[in-house]
Amino acid sequence: MNDIKFINTSQAPGAIGPYSQAVIAGEWVFASGQIPIDPATGEVIDGGIADQTDRVLKNLSAVLHEAGLSLDQVVKTTVYLADMGSFGEMNEVYAKHFGDHRPARATVQAAALPKNVGVEIDVIAWLGG
Repeated sequence: MNDIKFINTSQAPGAIGPYSQAVIAGEWVFASGQIPIDPATGEVIDGGIADQTDRVLKNLSAVLHEAGLSLDQVVKTTVYLADMGSFGEMNEVYAKHFGDHRPARATVQAAALPKNVGVEIDVIAWLGG
């Protein structure tokens, strides 16, 4: 357990269960899935899938920042969509956040997401290099 560090920041929504916002294990950071909750209010934000994706990626950025990283160190993402029909809108916002950086990604449609949101994203990042 000496190589494991648990990450927690008030700049992203707190864990609502028995898990951490992220865990550093060796040179890897595993960030738990984020949904579009405003960390200031603790409430799901208003808006469509574009607004929700933006909030999710801001939340993930805050968690990564607490670990000393940014989205540029992300090597893998998993995107969970309530409706695969919203893929295009999500993808536009996702592309703006990642810029020229292109981590590996899986996108799946989930039967249901927490708090009935439209999107959840988790990431794996690398501390090395």
